[in-house]
Amino acid sequence: MHKTSQTTRRQLLQSAGATALLASIGQQAWAQANSIDTLKIITGFAAGGTSDTLCRRLATKLAPEVAKSAVVENKTGAGGQIAVTYVKGQPADGSTLLQTPTSILTIYPHIFKKLPYDPMVDLTAVSIACVFDFGLAVGPSVPLSVKSVPEFLAWAKANPTGANFGSPAAGSTPHFIGALLGMSAGVDMKHAAYRGTQPAMLDLLGGNISAVSGPIGDLTQHLPTGKIRILGVSGAKRSRFAPDVPTYAEQGLKDMTHSEWFAMFLPPKASPELVAKMNAGLKMALATKEVIDGLSGFGLEAMSSTPAELTELLRRDTAKWAPIVKQIGFTAES
Repeated sequence: MHKTSQTTRRQLLQSAGATALLASIGQQAWAQANSIDTLKIITGFAAGGTSDTLCRRLATKLAPEVAKSAVVENKTGAGGQIAVTYVKGQPADGSTLLQTPTSILTIYPHIFKKLPYDPMVDLTAVSIACVFDFGLAVGPSVPLSVKSVPEFLAWAKANPTGANFGSPAAGSTPHFIGALLGMSAGVDMKHAAYRGTQPAMLDLLGGNISAVSGPIGDLTQHLPTGKIRILGVSGAKRSRFAPDVPTYAEQGLKDMTHSEWFAMFLPPKASPELVAKMNAGLKMALATKEVIDGLSGFGLEAMSSTPAELTELLRRDTAKWAPIVKQIGFTAES
């Protein structure tokens, strides 16, 4: 789905698929969907974060397109699992829509012995909503002479007390990226898990930790302080939010290309007509200038997909992370 030879992110945004979907739904099904009084958009993360921001921007565009009104409900806890479990148990009538990072569905099955949901059975894929890359930032405790990821890893190897990094959560994508960076250079990088990227950044700014692995948008907002430097980004190409920062691959770390998606799901067994309706509404919302520009401020690139593309993405990323998690040796109990 995301291969350059098949389609680009911008082409996905500009796809005429929404129009075709609307035509295929039919006027009767459209009217039935519009009979929904309130659409609840569920996120597993607190108000004010990137996940919540995406939901609220979409809510303003989805009403009255798919329901008379749309509201956001924050069902936090268990690293997003509570929100997924809640949506799993809701009726598939179009009144409930889940927004979640895909890592909760593709990585969690490898680190938790028991999950309260089966990602491929208990949710109905609708569309990707945006994509974002991760970056590695270093702070005041790292010498200014360190200007690249390999130089940071060499410095960390020579200075074991500084061989550490923070991430927004244990078992998160940026946690694993930081661990993989250390393993690539034979450095024992100590991991500090925080409740979100911003608390980690505060410790970085204060010199309490050497580096932070986190979403690029959470790092760039601290550049004006002059206290941090972003040494690398995890995408397949340079981030437009940090165009002067080389990718990990550009710096010789060939297997370090990782991005993450926020995506939208209906409860299980949603009808094809409802899925098509929601997909069309989301495509329209994600293609508006207000949503695109609003998400850009958080380092998020708005995009959409077909339900089948999202399902394939989940399958592919679930398979990709299995050997990585095993290599790192992390479990939720470790």
